[in-house]
Amino acid sequence: MTGEQWDDLRVHLFPGDRDEHGAVLRCGIARSPRGNRLLVRDVVLAENGVDYVAGDRGYRKLTASFVADNIDVCADEDLAYLAVHNHGGHANVGFSTTDMASHERGYPALLDINDGVPVGALVFATGAVAGDIWLGGGERAEITHLRVAGRPQMTLTPNPLTAAIADPGYDRQTRIFGDRGQAVLAGSKVAVVGLGGAGSLISEYLARLGVGELILIDPDRIDPTNLPRVVGARRSDAMTWLRDPRRPAFLRTIGDRIAFFKVRIAARVAREASPTVRITAVPRSVLDSDVAAMLTDCDHIFLAADSALVRRLVNSITHQYLVPHTQVGSKVSVKNGEVTDIFSVSRMSSPGSGCLQCNGLIPAWKLTEEATSPEQRRRQRYVEDDAVHAPSVITLNAVAASRAVDDWLMAVGGLVEADVTRDRWAMYHPLVDEPVEVEPTQKPGCLQCGPSRFAKGDGATLPVLLHPAGATVR
Repeated sequence: MTGEQWDDLRVHLFPGDRDEHGAVLRCGIARSPRGNRLLVRDVVLAENGVDYVAGDRGYRKLTASFVADNIDVCADEDLAYLAVHNHGGHANVGFSTTDMASHERGYPALLDINDGVPVGALVFATGAVAGDIWLGGGERAEITHLRVAGRPQMTLTPNPLTAAIADPGYDRQTRIFGDRGQAVLAGSKVAVVGLGGAGSLISEYLARLGVGELILIDPDRIDPTNLPRVVGARRSDAMTWLRDPRRPAFLRTIGDRIAFFKVRIAARVAREASPTVRITAVPRSVLDSDVAAMLTDCDHIFLAADSALVRRLVNSITHQYLVPHTQVGSKVSVKNGEVTDIFSVSRMSSPGSGCLQCNGLIPAWKLTEEATSPEQRRRQRYVEDDAVHAPSVITLNAVAASRAVDDWLMAVGGLVEADVTRDRWAMYHPLVDEPVEVEPTQKPGCLQCGPSRFAKGDGATLPVLLHPAGATVR
């Protein structure tokens, strides 16, 4: 669930009266090899004395009408239904015998009404949660944890986790985040889309921090002009001896075809930095549906590819699957041969917050232009003219990459200050030595972060590459 949803639910369940309160969560569903997830779409708070009343067999209960209204919505929208209440205590929680008996009586009927889409219950303490999920066919499951995807990121479990002891090699980091924080990094699955100047830095940073799993996606091979900026790239990777302009055209063509993929270089650097990191290197476009699906169960996505189509896809995944992302990049603007602006940017977007679409960063004209040619699916574009290489230096990328990874690190490490709970996008303009922070806006009814897509998970399709007339480009 999002940080805003958790705040609303926490205040409702624990207003300070030490009493029991109730709610219903309506959830989208996301299935993946890593594990199935319920994505909180709606938090429906039960009003005390109206929707949550004295129970016949237990202390309190949700009224039949409140349950009926919510299960009907779930059935209409293919959403999972979760009844919620709270117990006392802090770090440990579980269902009472009375709770479990009520599940046995009521959930088979609710599961039937919901046409087999999961139903169940959550019980909260102030710092813990347990779940009983009914899956149909007589199957039931407990939840392993609840993740609050916000600033800071929080993870609640039924009982305290076993104390973690970090690798001594991370001693200097554990002095900041603790052994438990290092364990969070080791258990994280993070994607980097675009392994050029900024993405290659991010990939190495994540590996050195001890992130457990990396998904690296980029369809491009290394070019000789990339060598000053791509971390770990060697002249032999770029086949410079074959691609020298003085060579015959057929040799240059061979060099173009056998140069190393950027993801292969990034994977090599990451493995040198961390022998335990698990890496999936994908030398293909993230716009291919099976590649895009790899992002839907990540814990975070770093977007370092400047393509409107890729931005739209990652933006959609963030709000549809509740996976935060950070868009990273740098740009040098040149007009009439003169440098007019230089900036580095890091934009971290949490689910439910203002998105790239709301803030004008996925322009329709660029979507149309990219969708008209399959070539645009294979190449990351940084300027409007394909024949012109945009100016770029590694230091600009390093500023953006460092800020992006630091923002993520503070969020997952729980070190965000109490008043820094909303996304703030950071830009740095070195020409005037001016840092700028912007709080993203959110437009009601946005098709990306609004209700049509939010937390639908597998219940909605991700945007595909479409010709403006509607024909799919292959």
